Amino acid sequence: MKYPDAIDLLLSLVDHERNHPVGPRQKAIFDLGRIERLLHRLGDPHNAARAIHVAGTKGKGSTAALCDSALHAAGYRTGFYSSPHLHSFRERIRRNTIPISEEEFSGLVEELWPHHEWVGRHEGLGPVTLFEFMTGMAFQCFAGNKTDFQIIEVGLGGRLDATNVVSADVSIITSISLDHTTILGDTIGEIAREKAGIIKTGGTVVVAPQKPEALSVILDVCHSLSATSILVGKDVTWSLGLSSIDGQELTVAGRDQTYQLRVPLLGRFQLENAATAVAALEALQNQGHPISDEAIQQGFEKVVWPCRMEVLGRDPVIVVDGAHNEYSMDALLESLERYINFRRLFLVVGFSRDKSVAKMVGRLAKMNPVVFASRSRHPRSTPPVQIASLFNEHDIDVTETATLAEALTQARDLADEGDLILATGSLFVAAEVREEILGIEPELYPDLLPADLRTS
Repeated sequence: MKYPDAIDLLLSLVDHERNHPVGPRQKAIFDLGRIERLLHRLGDPHNAARAIHVAGTKGKGSTAALCDSALHAAGYRTGFYSSPHLHSFRERIRRNTIPISEEEFSGLVEELWPHHEWVGRHEGLGPVTLFEFMTGMAFQCFAGNKTDFQIIEVGLGGRLDATNVVSADVSIITSISLDHTTILGDTIGEIAREKAGIIKTGGTVVVAPQKPEALSVILDVCHSLSATSILVGKDVTWSLGLSSIDGQELTVAGRDQTYQLRVPLLGRFQLENAATAVAALEALQNQGHPISDEAIQQGFEKVVWPCRMEVLGRDPVIVVDGAHNEYSMDALLESLERYINFRRLFLVVGFSRDKSVAKMVGRLAKMNPVVFASRSRHPRSTPPVQIASLFNEHDIDVTETATLAEALTQARDLADEGDLILATGSLFVAAEVREEILGIEPELYPDLLPADLRTS
């Protein structure tokens, strides 16, 4: 099977990522039965490697990437499963920090396809979804390559997410805020209960700093399941050292010792993520898995996690960031002013229509930016005219563009040395601007484009 054929097959599956339902709540669409049947037919590959399972609203990808990089530096064979991808589906399944090849990806699709068809025909649970299928691919890949540790990022929620078949050696719950409310719940407490669904009986859970409502729910679940909780900000703490546009240093006081670290990732929130990763790695050490200080230092310094306050230009400074709700936007804007000196802000912006767009626009408007409103290729992208209207309500004029490439070009033409161009509003916006700047050839899925962006 050729890689384009494998992608075509995947895109024929039900994809809740690109078309989130608006109701009823998740029990109607998410069910662990399908993924359990699929994996059982494959010989239960999810049980073949030790696991770190990561849920949360903010920071779960960065935290997982830090764990993956450190374990790889420690000499372990690692597998990392995450979503969504930026430029290629292959990014979702990584071995030893590197996306798998087109050949291996295609081989996995071909191997799993008959099993997916059997489950759809015989189990009475409906068809396997795209995310479930790829979750099966990841576990099969890691088992086949005799992976030592698999770092598994939850796709959505936790309790009924397809990844929750794994029995983790360490679970991580990063910061929780309101997101995907039509699916997960309307309050922090409801969402926290869904995220806490990854906690297993007698397990070890690293909990990043949380709002009191979320922390109370998580600790209640830990108590009911006799799980051990490690609280970041209390049991493991951190402090910022030197920082620049190229990265930041920090000191993490763990439960076992103190670590002097450097990460190339910018933003105060990345300090929290780094401390959370250290707490998880220490927990693995206490379970008998050697991970040296040097491995943690090397892994953190070499971590790659794009489109999270990523600097892609210097004169003017160009930053891409996938902030997609008001909480992550607040964190981004606070970090920009702390880490980067700039005169004027030029904003290349686009949003997904199921997000809190008006609230994000309100945050951005306070920066008095020069705004270029556009849209990504994602089918849930918001038309630029709607974005412009929201900025107009704050007395900010907006230039509308048909593509992000055009928006970037116009911003570059106007920006001078000392200015900042920021591309944000969704991970898909950040990814497309990154492609334009770095000359990355993306995977295009014409049938999934918004109707007004399709070409014959």
